Amino acid sequence: MTQPDMNQLLQQAQQMQAQLQAAQQEILASQVEGTAGNGLVSVTMSGNGEVSEVKIDPQVVDPEDVDTLQDLVQGAFADAHRKVAQLAEEKMGPLSQGFGDDAMGSLFQ
Repeated sequence: MTQPDMNQLLQQAQQMQAQLQAAQQEILASQVEGTAGNGLVSVTMSGNGEVSEVKIDPQVVDPEDVDTLQDLVQGAFADAHRKVAQLAEEKMGPLSQGFGDDAMGSLFQ
C-alpha cells in the first residue's frame, strides 16, 4: 500500500478550490433570459437570481385577463430560474467530481 503524496493532494485541493471560485464568479456574472408565451414575456436574471429586466409585449396586456399575464410572468421567472440552475450545473458539475476517483481514491489504496 503506497502512501499518497500529501503535497500533491494539497496542491490539487488548492487548484480545485480556485477552479470552483472561478466557476462561481462566472455564474454570478452571467445573465440568462427566461421567456413565456412564445416570447411575449421575458425576464433577464443574473446568476445570483437578481432580476435586471422584465419585458412584457403590449399585446398580452388585457385588463380583462390579468390572470393570463400573471401566469406568463410567473412562467418567465420559472424559466429564467431553471436556466440559472442549468448554468450552475454546467459550470460546477464537472468540478464537483474532480476529487472523485483519482485523488481521493488514492487515499484508500
